[in-house]
Amino acid sequence: MGSEGGKWLSLPFLIAFIAATLYLLQTLISPRLMLGHEVVKIKRKPDLPLRFGSDGTFKILQVADMHYAKGKMTRCRDVLPSEFEYCSDLNTTRFIRRMIEVEKPDFLVFTGDNIFGPSTADAAESLLGAFGPAIESRLPWAAILGNHDQESTMTREELMSFISLMDYSVSQINPPGIATENIDGYGNYNLQVHGAFGSDLANTSVLDLFFLDSGDRATLNGIRGYGWIKESQLHWLRSIYEVFQQGNKYDQNGLNSIASPTKAAQPHSPALTFFHIPIPEVRQLWFKDIVGQFQEAVACSVVNSGVLQTLSAMGNVKAVFMGHDHNNDFCGELEGIWFCYGGGFGYHAYGKAGWPRRSRVVLVELAKGLRSWMGVERIKTWKRLDDENLSRIDEQVLWDQRLLK
Repeated sequence: MGSEGGKWLSLPFLIAFIAATLYLLQTLISPRLMLGHEVVKIKRKPDLPLRFGSDGTFKILQVADMHYAKGKMTRCRDVLPSEFEYCSDLNTTRFIRRMIEVEKPDFLVFTGDNIFGPSTADAAESLLGAFGPAIESRLPWAAILGNHDQESTMTREELMSFISLMDYSVSQINPPGIATENIDGYGNYNLQVHGAFGSDLANTSVLDLFFLDSGDRATLNGIRGYGWIKESQLHWLRSIYEVFQQGNKYDQNGLNSIASPTKAAQPHSPALTFFHIPIPEVRQLWFKDIVGQFQEAVACSVVNSGVLQTLSAMGNVKAVFMGHDHNNDFCGELEGIWFCYGGGFGYHAYGKAGWPRRSRVVLVELAKGLRSWMGVERIKTWKRLDDENLSRIDEQVLWDQRLLK
Protein backbone atom coordinates (compact mmCIF):
# COMPACT_ATOMS: atom_id res chain seq x y z
CA MET A 1 0.00 0.00 0.00
CA GLY A 2 2.83 2.38 0.81
CA SER A 3 4.51 1.64 -2.49
CA GLU A 4 1.33 2.36 -4.45
CA GLY A 5 0.85 5.64 -2.53
CA GLY A 6 4.38 6.73 -3.45
CA LYS A 7 3.65 6.10 -7.10
CA TRP A 8 0.50 8.24 -6.94
CA LEU A 9 2.39 11.02 -5.18
CA SER A 10 5.09 11.07 -7.87
CA LEU A 11 2.58 11.15 -10.74
CA PRO A 12 1.93 14.95 -10.63
CA PHE A 13 5.69 15.58 -10.68
CA LEU A 14 6.05 13.26 -13.67
CA ILE A 15 3.28 15.07 -15.54
CA ALA A 16 4.86 18.42 -14.75
CA PHE A 17 8.26 17.17 -15.93
CA ILE A 18 6.81 15.92 -19.24
CA ALA A 19 4.93 19.20 -19.78
CA ALA A 20 8.08 21.24 -19.12
CA THR A 21 10.09 19.07 -21.50
CA LEU A 22 7.51 19.41 -24.26
CA TYR A 23 7.43 23.20 -23.74
CA LEU A 24 11.20 23.47 -24.06
CA LEU A 25 11.19 21.33 -27.19
CA GLN A 26 8.44 23.40 -28.75
CA THR A 27 9.69 26.89 -27.92
CA LEU A 28 13.46 26.68 -27.64
CA ILE A 29 14.86 23.64 -29.40
CA SER A 30 12.49 22.63 -32.19
CA PRO A 31 12.59 25.99 -34.06
CA ARG A 32 16.36 25.75 -34.27
CA LEU A 33 16.19 22.30 -35.84
CA MET A 34 13.55 23.11 -38.42
CA LEU A 35 13.72 25.05 -41.66
CA GLY A 36 11.01 27.54 -42.49
CA HIS A 37 9.88 27.92 -38.88
CA GLU A 38 9.27 31.65 -39.20
CA VAL A 39 5.75 32.87 -38.56
CA VAL A 40 4.03 33.79 -41.81
CA LYS A 41 3.12 37.48 -41.72
CA ILE A 42 0.21 38.82 -43.75
CA LYS A 43 0.41 42.43 -44.88
CA ARG A 44 -2.10 44.67 -43.15
CA LYS A 45 -3.85 46.78 -45.76
CA PRO A 46 -5.50 50.16 -45.33
CA ASP A 47 -9.08 50.85 -46.26
CA LEU A 48 -9.17 51.42 -49.99
CA PRO A 49 -9.80 53.22 -52.19
CA LEU A 50 -8.36 56.42 -50.83
CA ARG A 51 -11.20 58.86 -50.38
CA PHE A 52 -12.17 62.26 -49.07
CA GLY A 53 -13.57 62.48 -45.55
CA SER A 54 -17.11 63.32 -44.56
CA ASP A 55 -15.97 66.93 -44.06
CA GLY A 56 -15.03 67.15 -47.74
CA THR A 57 -11.27 67.24 -47.21
CA PHE A 58 -8.26 65.07 -47.96
CA LYS A 59 -5.08 65.95 -46.08
CA ILE A 60 -1.60 64.81 -47.12
CA LEU A 61 1.50 64.94 -44.94
CA GLN A 62 4.72 65.15 -46.96
CA VAL A 63 7.88 63.81 -45.32
CA ALA A 64 11.00 64.75 -47.28
CA ASP A 65 14.53 63.47 -46.72
CA MET A 66 14.42 61.59 -43.44
CA HIS A 67 17.91 60.10 -44.03
CA TYR A 68 17.10 57.48 -41.39
CA ALA A 69 19.92 55.08 -40.48
CA LYS A 70 20.34 53.17 -37.20
CA GLY A 71 17.90 54.72 -34.78
CA LYS A 72 19.32 55.92 -31.48
CA MET A 73 22.83 55.00 -32.63
CA THR A 74 22.75 57.59 -35.44
CA ARG A 75 23.94 61.08 -34.62
CA CYS A 76 22.25 64.24 -35.84
CA ARG A 77 23.76 66.67 -38.31
CA ASP A 78 23.64 70.46 -38.31
CA VAL A 79 21.93 71.02 -34.99
CA LEU A 80 22.83 73.45 -32.23
CA PRO A 81 25.58 72.35 -29.80
CA SER A 82 23.01 72.26 -27.00
CA GLU A 83 20.92 69.76 -29.00
CA PHE A 84 23.64 67.44 -30.26
CA GLU A 85 24.33 65.18 -27.26
CA TYR A 86 20.92 63.55 -27.12
CA CYS A 87 19.94 63.94 -30.78
CA SER A 88 19.50 60.91 -33.05
CA ASP A 89 17.16 59.34 -35.60
CA LEU A 90 14.67 59.10 -32.76
CA ASN A 91 14.18 62.86 -33.09
CA THR A 92 12.98 62.22 -36.64
CA THR A 93 10.63 59.51 -35.37
CA ARG A 94 9.28 61.83 -32.69
CA PHE A 95 8.69 64.58 -35.26
CA ILE A 96 6.62 62.29 -37.48
CA ARG A 97 4.53 61.15 -34.54
CA ARG A 98 3.90 64.75 -33.48
CA MET A 99 2.87 65.73 -37.00
CA ILE A 100 0.45 62.81 -37.26
CA GLU A 101 -1.05 63.63 -33.87
CA VAL A 102 -1.51 67.34 -34.58
CA GLU A 103 -2.47 67.34 -38.26
CA LYS A 104 -4.40 64.07 -38.35
CA PRO A 105 -3.64 63.48 -42.03
CA ASP A 106 -5.54 61.09 -44.27
CA PHE A 107 -2.44 60.06 -46.18
CA LEU A 108 1.35 60.20 -45.79
CA VAL A 109 3.82 60.64 -48.66
CA PHE A 110 7.56 60.05 -48.25
CA THR A 111 9.36 61.81 -51.09
CA GLY A 112 12.72 60.05 -51.13
CA ASP A 113 16.01 59.71 -49.25
CA ASN A 114 13.94 57.90 -46.67
CA ILE A 115 17.09 56.15 -45.45
CA PHE A 116 20.71 57.21 -45.76
CA GLY A 117 22.45 54.20 -47.25
CA PRO A 118 26.06 55.04 -46.31
CA SER A 119 25.14 55.12 -42.61
CA THR A 120 23.45 51.74 -42.36
CA ALA A 121 24.54 48.16 -42.97
CA ASP A 122 20.96 46.85 -43.10
CA ALA A 123 18.59 48.68 -45.43
CA ALA A 124 15.57 46.61 -44.37
CA GLU A 125 16.06 47.40 -40.69
CA SER A 126 16.43 51.10 -41.50
CA LEU A 127 13.25 51.08 -43.58
CA LEU A 128 11.32 49.52 -40.72
CA GLY A 129 12.59 52.24 -38.41
CA ALA A 130 11.94 55.04 -40.88
CA PHE A 131 8.37 54.05 -41.71
CA GLY A 132 7.54 52.75 -38.23
CA PRO A 133 5.42 55.76 -37.20
CA ALA A 134 3.39 55.54 -40.40
CA ILE A 135 2.68 51.87 -39.78
CA GLU A 136 1.79 52.55 -36.13
CA SER A 137 -0.73 55.16 -37.25
CA ARG A 138 -2.49 52.62 -39.51
CA LEU A 139 -2.86 55.37 -42.09
CA PRO A 140 -2.32 54.66 -45.78
CA TRP A 141 1.07 55.83 -46.95
CA ALA A 142 3.19 55.88 -50.09
CA ALA A 143 6.88 56.36 -50.80
CA ILE A 144 9.25 57.05 -53.64
CA LEU A 145 13.03 56.82 -53.70
CA GLY A 146 15.69 59.49 -53.59
CA ASN A 147 19.35 59.30 -54.52
CA HIS A 148 20.62 57.84 -51.21
CA ASP A 149 18.15 55.02 -50.46
CA GLN A 150 19.97 52.39 -52.55
CA GLU A 151 23.44 53.07 -51.14
CA SER A 152 23.24 50.25 -48.60
CA THR A 153 22.24 46.58 -48.99
CA MET A 154 19.30 46.79 -51.41
CA THR A 155 18.89 47.79 -55.04
CA ARG A 156 16.22 50.29 -56.02
CA GLU A 157 13.97 47.50 -57.24
CA GLU A 158 14.41 45.58 -53.98
CA LEU A 159 13.72 48.72 -51.95
CA MET A 160 10.44 49.45 -53.73
CA SER A 161 9.43 45.80 -53.50
CA PHE A 162 10.07 45.80 -49.74
CA ILE A 163 8.26 49.13 -49.27
CA SER A 164 5.25 47.92 -51.27
CA LEU A 165 4.90 44.93 -48.94
CA MET A 166 5.01 46.90 -45.70
CA ASP A 167 1.88 47.29 -43.60
CA TYR A 168 -0.57 49.97 -44.80
CA SER A 169 1.68 50.91 -47.72
CA VAL A 170 -0.02 51.63 -51.05
CA SER A 171 3.32 52.08 -52.82
CA GLN A 172 3.94 50.20 -56.05
CA ILE A 173 7.12 48.97 -57.69
CA ASN A 174 5.91 50.20 -61.07
CA PRO A 175 2.62 50.49 -62.98
CA PRO A 176 0.79 47.15 -63.05
CA GLY A 177 0.59 45.68 -66.51
CA ILE A 178 3.71 47.45 -67.75
CA ALA A 179 6.87 45.36 -68.09
CA THR A 180 9.81 46.61 -66.06
CA GLU A 181 11.97 46.90 -69.16
CA ASN A 182 9.42 49.26 -70.72
CA ILE A 183 9.69 51.97 -68.09
CA ASP A 184 12.71 53.50 -66.39
CA GLY A 185 13.16 53.45 -62.63
CA TYR A 186 11.19 51.94 -59.78
CA GLY A 187 8.33 53.64 -57.99
CA ASN A 188 6.31 55.03 -60.89
CA TYR A 189 2.62 54.72 -60.10
CA ASN A 190 -0.73 56.48 -59.90
CA LEU A 191 -3.23 56.54 -57.05
CA GLN A 192 -6.77 57.83 -57.21
CA VAL A 193 -8.75 59.51 -54.45
CA HIS A 194 -12.51 59.05 -54.51
CA GLY A 195 -15.20 61.44 -53.43
CA ALA A 196 -16.73 61.42 -49.95
CA PHE A 197 -19.04 58.62 -48.83
CA GLY A 198 -22.67 59.44 -49.51
CA SER A 199 -21.84 61.94 -52.24
CA ASP A 200 -22.66 61.64 -55.94
CA LEU A 201 -18.94 61.11 -56.58
CA ALA A 202 -18.36 58.45 -53.92
CA ASN A 203 -17.46 55.90 -56.60
CA THR A 204 -15.52 58.33 -58.77
CA SER A 205 -11.91 59.47 -58.66
CA VAL A 206 -11.85 63.23 -58.09
CA LEU A 207 -8.10 63.63 -57.41
CA ASP A 208 -5.11 61.91 -58.96
CA LEU A 209 -1.72 61.39 -57.33
CA PHE A 210 1.25 60.68 -59.61
CA PHE A 211 4.53 59.29 -58.28
CA LEU A 212 7.72 59.27 -60.35
CA ASP A 213 11.22 57.92 -59.82
CA SER A 214 13.67 60.76 -60.53
CA GLY A 215 16.65 58.40 -60.28
CA ASP A 216 19.80 58.68 -58.23
CA ARG A 217 23.17 59.35 -59.85
CA ALA A 218 24.10 59.41 -63.52
CA THR A 219 27.22 60.08 -65.56
CA LEU A 220 26.86 62.21 -68.64
CA ASN A 221 29.83 63.07 -70.89
CA GLY A 222 32.15 61.84 -68.17
CA ILE A 223 30.61 64.11 -65.54
CA ARG A 224 28.84 62.55 -62.60
CA GLY A 225 25.59 64.23 -61.68
CA TYR A 226 22.03 63.49 -60.68
CA GLY A 227 19.43 61.38 -62.40
CA TRP A 228 16.31 62.59 -64.19
CA ILE A 229 12.84 61.48 -65.19
CA LYS A 230 13.05 59.62 -68.51
CA GLU A 231 10.87 59.72 -71.62
CA SER A 232 9.45 56.24 -70.90
CA GLN A 233 8.04 57.57 -67.62
CA LEU A 234 6.56 60.63 -69.30
CA HIS A 235 5.03 58.40 -71.98
CA TRP A 236 3.31 56.37 -69.27
CA LEU A 237 2.07 59.56 -67.63
CA ARG A 238 0.63 60.85 -70.90
CA SER A 239 -1.07 57.50 -71.54
CA ILE A 240 -2.92 57.72 -68.23
CA TYR A 241 -4.01 61.27 -68.96
CA GLU A 242 -5.35 60.27 -72.37
CA VAL A 243 -7.52 57.61 -70.76
CA PHE A 244 -8.85 60.15 -68.27
CA GLN A 245 -9.63 62.59 -71.08
CA GLN A 246 -11.72 59.93 -72.79
CA GLY A 247 -13.76 59.52 -69.61
CA ASN A 248 -12.68 55.92 -69.20
CA LYS A 249 -11.77 54.06 -66.09
CA TYR A 250 -8.18 53.58 -64.97
CA ASP A 251 -8.35 50.75 -62.46
CA GLN A 252 -4.72 50.95 -61.24
CA ASN A 253 -4.15 47.47 -62.63
CA GLY A 254 -3.34 48.80 -66.06
CA LEU A 255 -5.07 50.98 -68.63
CA ASN A 256 -8.67 50.05 -69.24
CA SER A 257 -10.39 51.54 -72.26
CA ILE A 258 -13.86 50.28 -71.33
CA ALA A 259 -16.15 53.22 -70.63
CA SER A 260 -17.53 53.18 -67.10
CA PRO A 261 -19.35 56.47 -66.44
CA THR A 262 -20.27 55.72 -62.84
CA LYS A 263 -16.73 54.87 -61.79
CA ALA A 264 -14.62 56.79 -64.27
CA ALA A 265 -12.11 59.43 -63.33
CA GLN A 266 -13.49 62.88 -64.04
CA PRO A 267 -11.85 64.14 -67.25
CA HIS A 268 -10.67 67.34 -65.59
CA SER A 269 -9.94 66.09 -62.08
CA PRO A 270 -6.92 67.92 -60.66
CA ALA A 271 -3.72 66.01 -59.98
CA LEU A 272 -0.69 66.29 -57.71
CA THR A 273 2.73 64.91 -58.58
CA PHE A 274 5.53 63.71 -56.30
CA PHE A 275 9.20 63.10 -57.10
CA HIS A 276 12.51 63.60 -55.33
CA ILE A 277 15.03 65.47 -57.50
CA PRO A 278 13.82 68.84 -58.85
CA ILE A 279 13.78 69.62 -62.55
CA PRO A 280 16.14 72.25 -64.05
CA GLU A 281 13.39 74.89 -64.46
CA VAL A 282 13.08 75.17 -60.67
CA ARG A 283 16.25 77.28 -60.81
CA GLN A 284 14.21 80.00 -62.55
CA LEU A 285 12.22 80.55 -59.37
CA TRP A 286 15.18 82.45 -57.91
CA PHE A 287 13.99 85.34 -60.08
CA LYS A 288 10.28 85.00 -59.28
CA ASP A 289 7.97 85.54 -56.34
CA ILE A 290 7.97 82.53 -54.04
CA VAL A 291 6.51 81.57 -50.69
CA GLY A 292 9.19 80.21 -48.36
CA GLN A 293 12.98 80.12 -48.33
CA PHE A 294 15.36 79.66 -51.28
CA GLN A 295 18.62 79.04 -49.39
CA GLU A 296 20.67 76.69 -51.55
CA ALA A 297 21.34 76.03 -55.20
CA VAL A 298 18.95 73.66 -56.94
CA ALA A 299 20.79 70.33 -57.28
CA CYS A 300 19.43 68.64 -60.39
CA SER A 301 20.46 66.99 -63.62
CA VAL A 302 21.79 68.99 -66.55
CA VAL A 303 19.35 67.01 -68.69
CA ASN A 304 16.02 68.64 -69.37
CA SER A 305 13.79 65.73 -70.33
CA GLY A 306 10.62 67.74 -70.79
CA VAL A 307 8.89 67.09 -67.48
CA LEU A 308 7.50 70.62 -67.19
CA GLN A 309 6.24 70.58 -70.78
CA THR A 310 4.53 67.24 -70.21
CA LEU A 311 2.86 68.26 -66.96
CA SER A 312 1.81 71.60 -68.42
CA ALA A 313 0.33 69.97 -71.53
CA MET A 314 -1.67 67.56 -69.41
CA GLY A 315 -3.42 70.54 -67.87
CA ASN A 316 -4.68 68.84 -64.72
CA VAL A 317 -1.47 68.83 -62.65
CA LYS A 318 -1.78 71.69 -60.18
CA ALA A 319 1.29 71.14 -58.00
CA VAL A 320 4.50 69.14 -57.72
CA PHE A 321 6.08 68.23 -54.38
CA MET A 322 9.82 67.52 -54.18
CA GLY A 323 12.68 66.99 -51.73
CA HIS A 324 16.45 66.69 -52.19
CA ASP A 325 17.53 70.28 -51.36
CA HIS A 326 16.96 70.32 -47.62
CA ASN A 327 17.46 74.04 -47.04
CA ASN A 328 14.84 75.02 -49.60
CA ASP A 329 11.22 74.97 -48.47
CA PHE A 330 9.59 77.31 -50.96
CA CYS A 331 6.74 77.08 -53.43
CA GLY A 332 6.99 78.81 -56.79
CA GLU A 333 4.88 78.76 -59.94
CA LEU A 334 6.05 77.62 -63.38
CA GLU A 335 3.62 77.57 -66.30
CA GLY A 336 0.63 77.42 -64.00
CA ILE A 337 2.02 74.59 -61.84
CA TRP A 338 3.31 75.13 -58.32
CA PHE A 339 6.61 73.44 -57.47
CA CYS A 340 7.01 73.00 -53.72
CA TYR A 341 9.86 71.71 -51.61
CA GLY A 342 9.07 69.74 -48.49
CA GLY A 343 11.99 71.19 -46.53
CA GLY A 344 14.43 68.97 -44.67
CA PHE A 345 12.66 66.64 -42.25
CA GLY A 346 15.28 64.23 -40.92
CA TYR A 347 17.84 64.92 -38.22
CA HIS A 348 20.56 62.78 -39.81
CA ALA A 349 20.23 64.84 -42.98
CA TYR A 350 22.20 68.01 -43.58
CA GLY A 351 20.45 71.24 -42.71
CA LYS A 352 21.15 74.51 -40.94
CA ALA A 353 21.78 74.68 -37.21
CA GLY A 354 19.07 76.81 -35.67
CA TRP A 355 16.77 76.41 -38.70
CA PRO A 356 14.14 73.92 -37.49
CA ARG A 357 13.38 70.74 -39.38
CA ARG A 358 10.03 70.99 -41.12
CA SER A 359 7.25 69.19 -42.91
CA ARG A 360 4.71 70.20 -45.55
CA VAL A 361 0.97 69.65 -45.34
CA VAL A 362 -1.34 69.67 -48.37
CA LEU A 363 -5.09 70.10 -47.89
CA VAL A 364 -7.46 69.38 -50.77
CA GLU A 365 -11.04 70.58 -50.35
CA LEU A 366 -14.21 69.60 -52.18
CA ALA A 367 -16.90 71.99 -53.38
CA LYS A 368 -20.21 71.88 -51.53
CA GLY A 369 -23.18 71.09 -53.75
CA LEU A 370 -26.87 71.45 -52.98
CA ARG A 371 -27.16 67.83 -51.83
CA SER A 372 -23.64 66.53 -51.35
CA TRP A 373 -19.95 67.12 -51.83
CA MET A 374 -18.82 67.66 -55.41
CA GLY A 375 -15.39 67.77 -57.13
CA VAL A 376 -12.22 69.44 -55.90
CA GLU A 377 -12.59 73.17 -55.31
CA ARG A 378 -9.35 74.26 -53.63
CA ILE A 379 -5.82 73.07 -52.81
CA LYS A 380 -3.93 74.66 -49.94
CA THR A 381 -0.56 74.05 -48.30
CA TRP A 382 1.45 75.08 -45.27
CA LYS A 383 4.44 73.89 -43.30
CA ARG A 384 5.06 73.07 -39.65
CA LEU A 385 8.34 73.46 -37.82
CA ASP A 386 9.69 70.96 -35.33
CA ASP A 387 9.75 73.46 -32.52
CA GLU A 388 7.96 73.53 -29.19
CA ASN A 389 4.64 74.56 -30.73
CA LEU A 390 4.93 72.87 -34.14
CA SER A 391 4.61 76.38 -35.56
CA ARG A 392 2.48 76.64 -38.69
CA ILE A 393 3.97 78.88 -41.39
CA ASP A 394 3.63 79.97 -45.03
CA GLU A 395 0.01 78.99 -45.62
CA GLN A 396 -1.04 79.57 -49.22
CA VAL A 397 -3.64 78.59 -51.79
CA LEU A 398 -2.15 76.66 -54.71
CA TRP A 399 -5.31 76.30 -56.78
CA ASP A 400 -8.89 77.50 -56.47
CA GLN A 401 -11.54 76.44 -58.97
CA ARG A 402 -13.69 79.48 -58.11
CA LEU A 403 -11.00 81.85 -59.35
CA LEU A 404 -11.11 80.26 -62.82
CA LYS A 405 -14.75 81.10 -63.45
